[in-house]
Amino acid sequence: MSRGFLKAGHLPTLIAAFLYFDLSFMVWVMLGPLGVQIARDLHLNAGEKGLMVAVPVLSGALLRIVNGVLVDRLKPKLTGTGAQIVVIAGLIAAWHFGVHSFAQVLLLGIVLGVAGASFAIALPLASRWYPPQYQGTALGIAGAGNSGTVLAALFAPSLAAAYGWQTVLGLAAIPLTLTLAVYLLLAKDSPACPPPKPLAEYFKVLRIGDAWWFMFFYSVTFGGFVGLAASLTIYFNDQFGLGAVAAGYFTAACVFAGSMVRPVGGAIADRVGGVRSLSAMYVVAAAAIALVSVGLPQAWMALAVFVIGMLALGMGNGAVFQLVPQRFRGEIGVMTGLVGMTGGVGGFYLASSLGYSKQFTGSYQAGFLVFAALAAVALVGLTGVKKRWRATWGAAAALGAARV
Repeated sequence: MSRGFLKAGHLPTLIAAFLYFDLSFMVWVMLGPLGVQIARDLHLNAGEKGLMVAVPVLSGALLRIVNGVLVDRLKPKLTGTGAQIVVIAGLIAAWHFGVHSFAQVLLLGIVLGVAGASFAIALPLASRWYPPQYQGTALGIAGAGNSGTVLAALFAPSLAAAYGWQTVLGLAAIPLTLTLAVYLLLAKDSPACPPPKPLAEYFKVLRIGDAWWFMFFYSVTFGGFVGLAASLTIYFNDQFGLGAVAAGYFTAACVFAGSMVRPVGGAIADRVGGVRSLSAMYVVAAAAIALVSVGLPQAWMALAVFVIGMLALGMGNGAVFQLVPQRFRGEIGVMTGLVGMTGGVGGFYLASSLGYSKQFTGSYQAGFLVFAALAAVALVGLTGVKKRWRATWGAAAALGAARV
């Protein structure tokens, strides 16, 4: 981290954005690491297990649009405070009254989606403090809150084994409350926050083709990351017979790789250009997911390939958000919401398709293969638009020391 970067923005806000995002992500994907115990107690089939871990992802995706608009109208700090209170209240209610049916699990998943929508709050909160040449690094650090998935995978299964999975829901409210206190103390809205616009103005970006490209690109990188983070505990349990705790540790290793390299991906994109780095990530991710689809014979082999794939997806997340603020600086709030939404939709698709693939074909292969194909399609699309990007808004970005 360069001295210029440290002087360029507001470090306490960046730290607050990371912590807020980190703990929110922890509870957003919690049903995945708890999935083995929940499925056993509620007698869920493979399709229901896939839907259970996919619903929070979809809920978080759709609510990111709402948060994107609220961030631009109410500013990030106030929006984040309200969202965190809703999640804490939902967890306490689930612990107090209990979760006794599949329908109630899905309802809890919708509430946990509010935590997943924190993406559309944390990234604008950090982004507005930093100039274009540091966007990849700043948003990579804030976005490294993806690492909250590691906390869920590491601790949720073992705590559930010791105290019961319903108790874990109540315990999760404790670190969220502490994080909210730190957030209120450290976070500060940037004076560069744009003035509120009429609601219809926010969605004018949907008339711009580049917005749809970014949404698709992120649906693959982030969708792959969060879909796997939510599904791998169940996958390792079903595919290799690992216990809930061991499967959680395997999942933690994968998501740790994908989350901690997001700042690296952003920094590399700042240095060599987002298009070039993102292209390489798609190649690696598509190859890794296609390889794991063949059904590797040992759990450690699958773990190694998943780690490689998650490294590529995590760095790809950072690369996408090195590019977005350069193209949509004035609409970063709503674009973060829209792009983040499609990332969540991609995760919902992957998590649910893996469950249904297992239920209807007896194998996860079809679900993995289709997603690998989507990564290949994203690579082709990126190759097609890169020349135009560099010649138009990329040329203007280069004048400010940013690279496309």
